[in-house]
Amino acid sequence: MANLVNEFNDYRQKMNEKLLADDNKVIKRIFNLDTNAYMEGALDVKTKELLGLVASAVLRCDDCVKYHLETSHKEGLTKAEVMEALSIATLVGGTIVIPHLRRAYEFWEALEENASK
Repeated sequence: MANLVNEFNDYRQKMNEKLLADDNKVIKRIFNLDTNAYMEGALDVKTKELLGLVASAVLRCDDCVKYHLETSHKEGLTKAEVMEALSIATLVGGTIVIPHLRRAYEFWEALEENASK
């Protein structure tokens, strides 16, 4: 299952490099805005990651969910904290979010497996 995390990160890095190499000013600014939005501010990084995770789950963006899960894991959030946030996302988004919840749970398990190696 650890391969799940590596595959996601490898693909994301490869495609981000291609997108940014295309030298599109709007895309570069959006990437920069996204990066800066999740930095420490009035809200701490952990809170911002949970907010991003909930929004991504409700919007049903699996890539975004994976990104926020991995960053949440790196920031030291616990499985209980992440699952509570995902439960709120499922409540807000409705049962259509459940398939994304399953994939999020699977990805979190892969993150934990990687961390234990």
